[in-house]
Amino acid sequence: MDSMPQNASQEPDLLSEESLQWLQRPVQFIKGVGPYLAGLFAKVQVRTLEDLLYHLPFRYIDRRQVSTIAELMPGQDACIFAEVGAAGEVLAGYRRKRIYEVVFSDGSATLHAKWFHYSRKFFDQRFKKGEKFLLFGKLDVYKGVKQFVHPDAQPIREFLEEEELQKHLGLLPVYSSTEGLNQRQIRKALEQVLAETLRFLPETLPSEILAAQALPELRGCFEHLHRPGSDESAIVLNSKENSAFRRLAFEELFFVQLGLHLRRGKVRRNLGYAHKNLHGLSQRLIDRLPFQLTAGQQRCLDEIYRDMESPFPMNRLLQGDVGSGKTLVCLMAGLLSVENGWQTAVMVPTEILAEQHERNFQRLLQPLGTPTLRLTASTPNSVREEILGRISAGEPCIVVGTHALLEEDVRFSKLSLVVIDEQHRFGVRQRMKLIKKGKPPDVLVMTATPIPRSLAMTLYGDLDLSLMTEMPPGRQPVVTRIMMERDRPKLEDFLRKKIAEGRQAYFVYPLIEESEKLDLRDAKKGFERLREVFPEFKLGMLHGRMKNHEKEEVMRSFSAGKIQILVATTVIEVGIDVPNASLLVVEHAERFGLSQLHQLRGRVGRGSEKSYCILATDFRRSNLAKERLKVMEESANGFRIAEEDLTLRGPGDFLGTRQSGIPDFRVASLISDLDLLEAAKLEVQKILQQDPELQSERNRVLRRVLEYRWSGRLGLAGIG
Repeated sequence: MDSMPQNASQEPDLLSEESLQWLQRPVQFIKGVGPYLAGLFAKVQVRTLEDLLYHLPFRYIDRRQVSTIAELMPGQDACIFAEVGAAGEVLAGYRRKRIYEVVFSDGSATLHAKWFHYSRKFFDQRFKKGEKFLLFGKLDVYKGVKQFVHPDAQPIREFLEEEELQKHLGLLPVYSSTEGLNQRQIRKALEQVLAETLRFLPETLPSEILAAQALPELRGCFEHLHRPGSDESAIVLNSKENSAFRRLAFEELFFVQLGLHLRRGKVRRNLGYAHKNLHGLSQRLIDRLPFQLTAGQQRCLDEIYRDMESPFPMNRLLQGDVGSGKTLVCLMAGLLSVENGWQTAVMVPTEILAEQHERNFQRLLQPLGTPTLRLTASTPNSVREEILGRISAGEPCIVVGTHALLEEDVRFSKLSLVVIDEQHRFGVRQRMKLIKKGKPPDVLVMTATPIPRSLAMTLYGDLDLSLMTEMPPGRQPVVTRIMMERDRPKLEDFLRKKIAEGRQAYFVYPLIEESEKLDLRDAKKGFERLREVFPEFKLGMLHGRMKNHEKEEVMRSFSAGKIQILVATTVIEVGIDVPNASLLVVEHAERFGLSQLHQLRGRVGRGSEKSYCILATDFRRSNLAKERLKVMEESANGFRIAEEDLTLRGPGDFLGTRQSGIPDFRVASLISDLDLLEAAKLEVQKILQQDPELQSERNRVLRRVLEYRWSGRLGLAGIG
């Protein structure tokens, strides 16, 4: 690498520009890396020197003890010195598969090493008779012969010095890699970075926090994890319970919490709209409803109204399970805005949901004289111009729309409330873009995905939480059953019976068209098959590639009962409301996440009739699939399902989208590090109680770290 910054030998300025520039240098400038290896490093998300430091081992192998072949026991990880006796390609097994086999001896016994993937030319040159090797592998005994399969084999002649050899005989870190990038190359690059970077790497956490949480300094963490000492416990290192891992995980969680709390504080320092609760439109709507609000709806509405009456902007998350009545609460909040002479924008992820919200809102609001407008990508230009003119003129109204609301020419003049439905489908920046279309409005974000506490604290740490768990009166629990392929005739008979009773059904598929790689029933083939099986019924099809007017026409026909069976992809996952649909069949249910299955299950059971969710699957694919789907059979509790899903799939896949605004943590886990998340939150609160804007000299480093690491991903630009 090039020479270090001039002040590297001194105590560094805390995150000086010089230090930051050094940490952001591309890995290709490390000696021996170059452009080709840099491209391979990029495949494991390592592009800079800092990335390489944070490319932590996922396990450690213990080579501190060298054994003889005679001493080795089956199942034991072992390190030996041995000499090549014979080597070459052989045919193995009843299929006569070609493998490469080398016979090693160390004077005590012989051992066979086998490779199933290899370059014959390279191996012939490498394993010459009499060549001495350092071998590491797990011992297996096959037909009485001791063997290593795919061991790590290093020729002794490659170790020019004793010191070089010793590096391969201690506790060795093992890193995530990719084809063409081996462990030696990663370790060699890290050695250079550690030697030249650690001495000027600045500490990022205050000493009092390190002391209170019993955490080591930053430099020591990287030294400890990348260069474990000879007296370290491999068991402790591999468990990731050691203090170095915990320190780095705590730091990530701490700065995310700090950013979210700062963003929350910044919002609360702005003056927004102070709504007056005139008890006009909202009370008239309540009087017209054929049912009473649930206790949960009323409680959440009271919390929302209290926030909206304050002069400071509301920033609230309304979290409720599928079918708990969030949309009505959102509508009531919109009415408070309208009766004050202001405007509400409701942003939803799909055009189908926008059309459905508009239809439901108009049905409820037309008698009250409150206009509902819809703005999506498919809105005709003439209608779009009319809507833009009405909202820019300040007409009190509720506007339902998709991403089209974010367009530059959409200008609200009195936007006092922003509602974002299914928040996790929008990025943080999209949310901010809509909010900035007026004087700081009140913000209500809604999700039907029950989000585990650890994830909610990270995704929505800047929001107050309103939780709805009660279901509206008359809603029956959905009977959920796993179905094997052999039981399909029974399902078909059951479906005929239900449709004869006047009910409707969904069939949901994971794909639109047949995939050559995945042996799955696709929606189009499924549609054709179902049409053959049920020629007496009217079938419809719905998927994301259809034109918007086609999707709307299908949904209108299904809602009106003209279609008895709707074949669809997961486009129906969010918000589709057809009370008469009482049967949902999910094909290849093992391909879906549990939370997604829970969302899909919410499409039935919306009326007074008993409803059913059938999870069609084939357990030959995976035993894990059976365990996962059993959770769906046994529980209707969205939070239990969400916890299970988060554990199985991780945050990004749990949410079903990578643009959710959740950070990509390098070290921390939202599943296993909840205790660190809680501790980080408490430390953040202590600091901000004394210094709400991080203005003091002692907190300067916190501000710089936050701006450097997270501002772009957490929507924190301008915190300074």
